[in-house]
Amino acid sequence: MSPTLPLALIYGSTRERRFCDIVSRWTKTQLDRHPDFATDVIDPAVLHLPDRHADEPSPALVALGRRLGRADAFVVVTPEYNHGYPAALKFLIDSFSAEWRAKPVAFVSYGGVSGGLRAVEQLRLVFAELHAVAIRDSVSFANAWEQFDASGRLTNGRAAEQAMARMLASLAWWATALRAARKARPYEEVVA
Repeated sequence: MSPTLPLALIYGSTRERRFCDIVSRWTKTQLDRHPDFATDVIDPAVLHLPDRHADEPSPALVALGRRLGRADAFVVVTPEYNHGYPAALKFLIDSFSAEWRAKPVAFVSYGGVSGGLRAVEQLRLVFAELHAVAIRDSVSFANAWEQFDASGRLTNGRAAEQAMARMLASLAWWATALRAARKARPYEEVVA
């Protein structure tokens, strides 16, 4: 097995002028510093995904499924909109099943006073249904627009960087363990 773990960094928002770009860039920088991960950035805003579930998947969905299938771990960057997570993220998640199974998912969230944590709690339930393993530790940015300067740099990043380091250490452990488990016995045999 390769020592590097393929990781998909998933943008949760498709809004124009979205704050997700800033938080995701910070997240990508943190991931680039971690020796265990090779990051594939998945931004649904640029993937030309369909707007509904069809009987036959579009070429864009087929290509996205391959990318998700190659990943051993996921980091989802999500805002909180109206106490929940965005519809575009729900569509992306619900378009796949086996690609998520027996793989760990970690969360970076942002929003107002809750820092996106209500969206993360809902996502934990969704990923549990898909047989993914949600990592306990997460990173959240309450009143996120006040924590980053005009050029997108985190103004006081020590606590966020420490939380990210804990989360990524746990994510790497779970990704390594679950990759070995899937290799020893395919998860499809367990849930068949």
